[in-house]
Amino acid sequence: MSHQHDHNETMGEVFERGLKLRREVLGADYVDNSIKNANDFMMAFQHITTEWAWAYAWGRPTLDKKTRSMINLAMLTALGKAPEIKLHVRGAINNGLTVDDIKEVLLHATVYCGIPAGLDAFKAANETLKEMGKVK
Repeated sequence: MSHQHDHNETMGEVFERGLKLRREVLGADYVDNSIKNANDFMMAFQHITTEWAWAYAWGRPTLDKKTRSMINLAMLTALGKAPEIKLHVRGAINNGLTVDDIKEVLLHATVYCGIPAGLDAFKAANETLKEMGKVK
């Protein structure tokens, strides 16, 4: 299912396309709560993340969702963004990654990003995987 970006698509249609993908990966409850709890100020961010990250980047056909999840976990490790790692570990599981896949991505990222970044990523991922009942 190729998503060539139709220049006739309205911003509302782009938002809805991004929202569908965002809900599939991150879970409807999380996404719907983010939008429901957004005031006018935060709605600007909800639009940009849904349209750019989800409709545009995640909606491109070349890389599958599993690959995109791996890339996200590695980049978020490099950036030191533990809250986002927790969120994207859930997304990675939803996209078909195993616990071992996640572990390998984080080990690989640790080599390139350093021990402190890797430690934070492992702690964040472990917390989420425990909550999900995927690790003891």
